[in-house]
Amino acid sequence: MISRSNFLEKSFLAALSTAGIQTSLSADSKKKTVILRSSWQTVNIGDIAHTPGVLHLLEKYCTNVTVKLWPSDTRNGVKEMLQARFPQVEILERSQLNQAMKEADFLLHGSGPSLVARRDVKRWVDATNKPFGVFGITLGSVEQEQKDLLSKAEFIFFRDSKSLALAKKNGITSPIMEFGPDGAFAVDLRDESKAKQFLQSNNLKEGNFMCCIPRLRYTPYWKIKNKPFNKERHLRNEEMKEHDHAPLREAIIAVTQETDMKILICPEDKSQMVIGKEMLYDKLPEETKKKVVWRENYWLTNEALSVYTKSAGLFGLEMHSPIMCIGNEIPAVVCRFHEQTSKGYMWEDIGLNDWLFDMDQPENIKRITSTVLDIAKNPLAAKQKAKQAKARVKGFQVNMTSKLLHTLKA
Repeated sequence: MISRSNFLEKSFLAALSTAGIQTSLSADSKKKTVILRSSWQTVNIGDIAHTPGVLHLLEKYCTNVTVKLWPSDTRNGVKEMLQARFPQVEILERSQLNQAMKEADFLLHGSGPSLVARRDVKRWVDATNKPFGVFGITLGSVEQEQKDLLSKAEFIFFRDSKSLALAKKNGITSPIMEFGPDGAFAVDLRDESKAKQFLQSNNLKEGNFMCCIPRLRYTPYWKIKNKPFNKERHLRNEEMKEHDHAPLREAIIAVTQETDMKILICPEDKSQMVIGKEMLYDKLPEETKKKVVWRENYWLTNEALSVYTKSAGLFGLEMHSPIMCIGNEIPAVVCRFHEQTSKGYMWEDIGLNDWLFDMDQPENIKRITSTVLDIAKNPLAAKQKAKQAKARVKGFQVNMTSKLLHTLKA
């Protein structure tokens, strides 16, 4: 039986073909080379996930295209993880960039919180006068220099509709500007061995636990990267951390009391193991702690995703673990706040309004526990909802890659 997700994808592909848009280059056409500018940092599994997600899309839909990766950072085991999954993709060294730019046909800026590599995109345009495009970014503000640069793009896909509206309002004039999901939805990395070992050692059974991720208002990069201490952000974190984590504790307690499920408190970035213990685990009642596991070590995207896919769902204050979950048909609740970008609103764009909560709105906060509990008590219905969201995402993904291929054929 064909799944709804695959049916929708095939229907979308057929519609594109009818409209004259091809989703692959013909075998006899000249093979094109695309440089993917991505891989922003390695201290966050979400920032890591942008890259393998887009690489997977290019591999799946852009046949007969050579892809090279221009990264910012692939240290700490990330390079090896990417090479294991995408052995055909060359990861460029700095000394190779000039020659690679001469040989490539197109520069694709990957997903991120902004046009992260603006300087490098400008370098590409100035040095080559070749086309470029953007896959799945958020736009928080529009300066004149950025406006001029983005207006030169062949296409720009924004990962939330609020960013798209902002771009249009500020007069960015790229010929194609549309909603296009974050690349991390397409991540398919796995480390089943590590995941199995971790679950067994903590007595977590597949389908019988939920994941919970903590977060401060501002990532304390001064603790996990070589960044200067930011007193203002630190004070804001201290001011809001109880406000933001108390609802998560309430949901944890409810799930452990009203179902037989356990809770895994786990990190998305390197600062969150400490936060999870301080603000979640240590403040739980002793009886609740018996059904809660606190992960004390950071992990890479492949192990994390292998664990997520064995859970009944995920909730918390982060964005990209939920993205990876929905991309793999696992229910996921997003709790956002003012200090984040507008990326959280992509949950509205993919039909998950009921699983999006604004921590600055008291009425929203009141519904978090009941929503998480509903996922725990009705896992089949929740999974079906996640599948429908994934199917919607896949349609947008096909559209994004088709626009890239149309540009390459021009």
